[in-house]
Amino acid sequence: MDLTPFRPRLARVVSLALAVVVAAATVVLVVVMPGLTALDVTSFALLAVAIVWFCWRQASVAAVPDEDGLTVRNLMVTTRLTWPQVVAVRLGDRPWVQLDLADGDTLAVMGIQRADGERALREARRLSTLVARLSRTDRDD
Repeated sequence: MDLTPFRPRLARVVSLALAVVVAAATVVLVVVMPGLTALDVTSFALLAVAIVWFCWRQASVAAVPDEDGLTVRNLMVTTRLTWPQVVAVRLGDRPWVQLDLADGDTLAVMGIQRADGERALREARRLSTLVARLSRTDRDD
């Protein structure tokens, strides 16, 4: 049983590359622009830190399975689910996988993104297989 984390590839590469570009561009901008005040430099630095943090957060989305359940780390919220809470896995036309939950709610799993093409389909099938194997209950309806 493959319990390796689900992580997007394309989104990680783009987000991390953008973070590096923003950090480097901010340093270059602060160094070459004449007449910047301390407030200007601080403002540029704070904006760059906010953008880099957002890029890092996007690059760190994942779904981490273990024997007891699934931890879904999306852009802003991390959710812990037990396997019986997950009813179905759907990729559909959405940009990422959706989980149907036992309470009737849905949860996006940004760790499996359609932008990854065939790999996303394989990862969605792998998650679906994990759900089928590990979500069995005594009733299993």
